[in-house]
Amino acid sequence: MAYNIVVIAGSLRKESFSLKIANALVKLAPASLKLEVITLAGISFFNQDLEGAPPADWLAFREKLQKSDGVIFVTPEYNRAIPGVLKNAIDVASRPYGKSSFNGKPVGIISNSPGPLGGVSAAKTLQNILPGIAGPIMQQPETYLNAVGDAFDAEGNLTKDSLKGVLQAYVDAFATHVAKHHG
Repeated sequence: MAYNIVVIAGSLRKESFSLKIANALVKLAPASLKLEVITLAGISFFNQDLEGAPPADWLAFREKLQKSDGVIFVTPEYNRAIPGVLKNAIDVASRPYGKSSFNGKPVGIISNSPGPLGGVSAAKTLQNILPGIAGPIMQQPETYLNAVGDAFDAEGNLTKDSLKGVLQAYVDAFATHVAKHHG
C-alpha cells in the first residue's frame, strides 16, 4: 500500500522552481509513496466572515489534505518569508479553529532559491507556523536548495545530478518519516 502525499508547490508562477522540484520528487519517490503535486491557484483569500459557508475552493483544498497521509511543502522565499499565497492556503486549511486539515499529517519542508541561501528563511517561517496546526515535521535532512536556476532542462526535467541526489535522500527519508507516524 502506498501512502498518499500532497506536495504543495508554494509559487503561482507557471515555470516556478518550486513546481519543478515538486514534479521531480514525484519521479524520485519510492513505491511506498504516491505523490500528488498541487498548486495554489484558485484558492480565494481567507476571510473569517466566510467560515459559516466556506467557498467551494476552500472545501476542495481542505478535503484533499484531509484524505492525504502527509504533506510536503516546496516553497520559494519572498522577502525572507514564504509567499503570501502559501500563507493564505495554510490559513484556509488550518480552519475552522481546532479542525486543521493538517492535523496529524506528517510534514516535510523543502525551500529553494536560485540564490546562495536556498530559501532558508522561508523554511524557518514554515517551521514557526506549522506546529499546533500540523502533524510531526520531519527534522532531518533539512533541505534548503540553492542555485536551482540551472537545475532543469527546457521541459522542466531535473538535470543537475547533485540536486537529484539531495532530493532522492530527502524523499526516501520522508517515506520513513511517514511510515513511522502511520505504522
